[in-house]
Amino acid sequence: MAKVITSMPLRVRYHECDAQGVVFNAHYLAYADMACMECIETLFGSYDELLGLGVDFVVAEANVRFRAPCHYKDQLRVDCFVDKLGTTSLILRFDMMRGDERVAEVTNRYVWVDPKELRPKRPPAEVRAVFEPFAPGASGEQPSGHTAADG
Repeated sequence: MAKVITSMPLRVRYHECDAQGVVFNAHYLAYADMACMECIETLFGSYDELLGLGVDFVVAEANVRFRAPCHYKDQLRVDCFVDKLGTTSLILRFDMMRGDERVAEVTNRYVWVDPKELRPKRPPAEVRAVFEPFAPGASGEQPSGHTAADG
């Protein structure tokens, strides 16, 4: 099973809900972005510390899989995992949980870039080393996420 980097508690706010009374779909990407910053703070101390290592990362692709609707005042938890640690990119998965129920899953592919030029750049070894313990296969783990039952 994949190792959680960080878990971020979240309470759904009224303004995040649409006319149907459920969380508007775009907010799941915002939740993932908030959890991503929690992940960076957990691993590096701050976003500025990551930038100080001479690298940044930008979203190149985002996917959301909706499993169950969320409503105003729902207490959620966003768990962050490494799905893939590549040489020029990083795939993070964010499981949105309501208790033991996974209500949504966001998978973002980030590309490493030079913080000033915003051009692709391989991350330094010390940045990769911080993510490696959480990457699939680090301790014999398999990539998590979808199971055969998910379809």
